[in-house]
Amino acid sequence: MTLQLNRNAAPIRMRNYGRIVQDMIGYAATMAPGQERDSLEVYIAQCMRQRNLTWNRDQEAGLARVREDIRRLSDGRLSCDSPAFERLMANPNAQLGGKKKKKG
Repeated sequence: MTLQLNRNAAPIRMRNYGRIVQDMIGYAATMAPGQERDSLEVYIAQCMRQRNLTWNRDQEAGLARVREDIRRLSDGRLSCDSPAFERLMANPNAQLGGKKKKKG
């Protein structure tokens, strides 16, 4: 008897971000609006920015592009208009909600 694995066979829409980011966006789009969804949007944006820098070292990975890509991947269901996302847009080098690194 052979077990068949259930896997997502849908094509990846933006290969530079990968399937995991695409699945996270799909999950966030099904969540009810609130603080948890806003936090997930910010986390997804940080992941997308990091992966974009990995794939496109020559280009600036602007958060405006990430915001547009999130809208495109969620078919307009995520808008990235939370205050936490706006703080990330204002200071892209800051870590929101993360631990501070020790100097030394």
